Amino acid sequence: MPSTTVPPPPTEILNQTTTLLSNLLPATLSINSFTSRWQILRTKLASLKSLLSELTYSTHWAENELLLTLLPNLLSTLHRIQTLCNRCTDPNYTSGKLLMQSDLDMATNWLSKQTNDLDLLLRSGVLRHTNAIVLSQPTPGSSKEDLCFFIRDLFTRLQIGGLEYKRKALDSLILLLTDDEKSASIVASEGNIGYLITLFDTNTHRDQALSAISILACAGDQSRKTVFEQGGLGPLLRIVESGAAHLKEKACMAVEAITSDSDNAWAVSAYGGVPILLDVCRTGSLAAKDHAIGAIRNVANVEDIQISLGEENGLPVIIGLLSSGSVSAKEKAANCIAILASSSEYFRGAIIEEKGLPKLLQLIHQSSNPDTLEHVLRGVYSLSRSDSVSRMLSASSSFITQMCGLIKQGNFTLQQLGVLILAKLSITDGNKRLIGGCMGAIMKLMEFDKPVGLQDSGLKLLVSLLTVKCNRKEFVKDDKIMMRLITMMDPVNDAVSKNIPVTIVNSLMAGGSNGCRKRLVDAGTQGYLQRLNEMEVAGAKKALHRLSGNRLKNIFTRTWRE
Repeated sequence: MPSTTVPPPPTEILNQTTTLLSNLLPATLSINSFTSRWQILRTKLASLKSLLSELTYSTHWAENELLLTLLPNLLSTLHRIQTLCNRCTDPNYTSGKLLMQSDLDMATNWLSKQTNDLDLLLRSGVLRHTNAIVLSQPTPGSSKEDLCFFIRDLFTRLQIGGLEYKRKALDSLILLLTDDEKSASIVASEGNIGYLITLFDTNTHRDQALSAISILACAGDQSRKTVFEQGGLGPLLRIVESGAAHLKEKACMAVEAITSDSDNAWAVSAYGGVPILLDVCRTGSLAAKDHAIGAIRNVANVEDIQISLGEENGLPVIIGLLSSGSVSAKEKAANCIAILASSSEYFRGAIIEEKGLPKLLQLIHQSSNPDTLEHVLRGVYSLSRSDSVSRMLSASSSFITQMCGLIKQGNFTLQQLGVLILAKLSITDGNKRLIGGCMGAIMKLMEFDKPVGLQDSGLKLLVSLLTVKCNRKEFVKDDKIMMRLITMMDPVNDAVSKNIPVTIVNSLMAGGSNGCRKRLVDAGTQGYLQRLNEMEVAGAKKALHRLSGNRLKNIFTRTWRE
């Protein structure tokens, strides 16, 4: 059987290294050639001597697997330097200067790398623990101290170890981040995230490193901030631009997470990210498109990004996702369009020209997701500033009844958006009759003083609806609506400006209906109007006069008939 060479124990290798180093340091002092290069080498040798001395004070250094490779490599480098030292002091050595310079530079680089690795190993603190602790994967319930130690050891192995060490370290890191969400912040603070990002440039570990960075970017504020501050956005965008399909998806996910922090938005433009992300929105996978449009959405309110979107003809791409993207991508595209539509007249005109409005309206029919509908309605609201859009929406019975349905049954945000939109339209009497059933919901919304503008828009819409006789009748017949009107008129209620219920009363009386007057009188509005008139609320005197005047007229008419 062939014989196998058993490597010497670490303590023996350390002794050989220390002995060789003790002899080598003084020997270099007598070298008179290539003095600047030997000065650099002496400095590094002295640093190595200090580190080796520190190593012997670490309790479990001989048990660490990384030293089984690092120490022999160091010893080999020192032997090489010893050979170079002998040549430089040998007067009979006649090889060329360029070759010696090259050999000295290579030896210096090797020694520098190995010294840095040893320093990293000592600084990590892992040599003070046994391998049994190092190799155990922390559970979600592990103490912070154990978790911190494991992460430091993991990154030490990642930076110093060979290919297999790196692969196993990355596997352990991904497993830790996947199993324990809370570990991300500790990984960000204890691990070398910058080194992890440099692995994007290696074919061997790019996929694993990207997976870890993507998880960290999506895990929380602290880890996301660390990835950005360690220079992660630029390399991620390079992968988005030229990486394989499965790598693009992970990179897009990380970019979307990083750009969710508004402080990072400027960097997308600085790295030329807009055309890269738009290209993914055109040709990427569904998942990649979802995250790419999400990243664009996150930065769409930045002026430089908007300029770039215009220059890169990005609007047709974004609008296209309203009909061709995934459910999530449609929502993000609608949000992006809403942001752009609210930013300038230029984008509103461009969105209308690119047929963005019909796609938004179509999405109202297709989606039941409140978030998607919110973004769609915000976009429609901004576009309705255009006269052509306002006229088109005003003539659309289906759109108006849809808004009525949202006002009656949607969540608070959708209700207020429905009110804001309808209040801006010139609705026909026929459509006013169609949506009279939402008056109760409008009255309820007007009880809230926030957001600013909701009460005014609600009042404008309600007054418009009350120009139709049948709506006035329905209003006064509804006991809940009348109760809300009385509550609004109460001077004690300061949540609603008193001109609002006074305006409503005047609108109800505008048609001169005795039925409306009687319902208002029976509800007790006269007493409140009297108090509001004394408070000099605008319109209160007119409303009171209408109620009282009609009452006297009816009395005289009844007396004459009798």
